[in-house]
Amino acid sequence: MQLDINEIQKYLPHRYPFLMIDKVLEMVRFKRIVAAKSVTINEAYFQGHFPGKPVMPGVLILESMAQAGGLLLLQEIPDRDRKLMYLASMTDVKFRRPVVPGDQLRIEVDVLTWKGDLCKIKAKAFVEGKLTTEATMLCVMADREEPTKS
Repeated sequence: MQLDINEIQKYLPHRYPFLMIDKVLEMVRFKRIVAAKSVTINEAYFQGHFPGKPVMPGVLILESMAQAGGLLLLQEIPDRDRKLMYLASMTDVKFRRPVVPGDQLRIEVDVLTWKGDLCKIKAKAFVEGKLTTEATMLCVMADREEPTKS
């Protein structure tokens, strides 16, 4: 299954400037997702990270991996409009090489375990087939609170 940005926005609550995946290349229900993020110099964070030597912040690479995992999991939730997936913890985080403007980030996420509201995933990010970042993440599903009315 492939999804474009319009389809992704039907499932994820994230929006510009914090939506960190552009398309889904493949998805196997309950098991695996492969997503992509085109990294451009137009990203606001490159103004300060770092001037003259732009590098995508590692925490945003991790965020793109978490969003891909969240998208995979939210596909399976019938009342997903009333739920959010939160990142609860990360282990075994490794940054192997920098991600720079012009790179196409390929994000691969595999479900390790899923019990109730908790899901453990293994995520990896690649550029041109080379591993850039990897992590094991624990995600938790929670009810989305209704906005307060003034």
